[in-house]
Amino acid sequence: MSLEPENGVIRAKENTDNKHYLHSKWVLWFLKGDRQRSWEECLKKVAVLETVEDFWGLYNNIQPASGLTWGSDYYLFREGIKPMWEDPSNIKGGRWLTIIERTKRAERLDVCWLELMMALIGEQFTQVEDDICGAVVNVRQKGDKVALWTRDGTNDDTNITIGHTMRDKLSMSDSESLRYEIHKDASTRTSSIVKPRLLLPDKPKRDNSATPTPKVPTAVSS
Repeated sequence: MSLEPENGVIRAKENTDNKHYLHSKWVLWFLKGDRQRSWEECLKKVAVLETVEDFWGLYNNIQPASGLTWGSDYYLFREGIKPMWEDPSNIKGGRWLTIIERTKRAERLDVCWLELMMALIGEQFTQVEDDICGAVVNVRQKGDKVALWTRDGTNDDTNITIGHTMRDKLSMSDSESLRYEIHKDASTRTSSIVKPRLLLPDKPKRDNSATPTPKVPTAVSS
């Protein structure tokens, strides 16, 4: 496993070394919150993942998300993109976010995080994969968060497609919500709540005088 990115492009995928090369390189980062240090000082690069073998070799030898202490994060981002709002690839983007309820933590947290990582490295977001920057899991006492970051927070059509795929990969039920938040809104928020731009699944308003409205994704006005 390479612990630092190599210069140049990934060598031709001829499988001459019997390894299964990923379409893109991915970097796993780890952060443990510490009020005595800056956020960037707490952020550590764990490994650069170039092959399927790299991924499983790493995953099987680190703590699962459920084993991390409160205030810890994992980030899986494309090589060249740092897991921070200020990065040029993230600054105009946003994130799809779901919160794992405490009562479902044991059965959902590790499964959701693993499924999302495999969907990323396997390029399973067909035709919109280039719009995805990375994924995050935040381990918190009030509720763990699993998120997927995208490049353009205003591209609703693409983000809705990504959101539906994420819901499918995480096997989310209709009772589990997925919200899309703009990074800029989150960075300037004045409370713990950020108004979402998009919601999935959309819950149409009741209208007793008409046929029920079909469920369609809705852009929430800013």
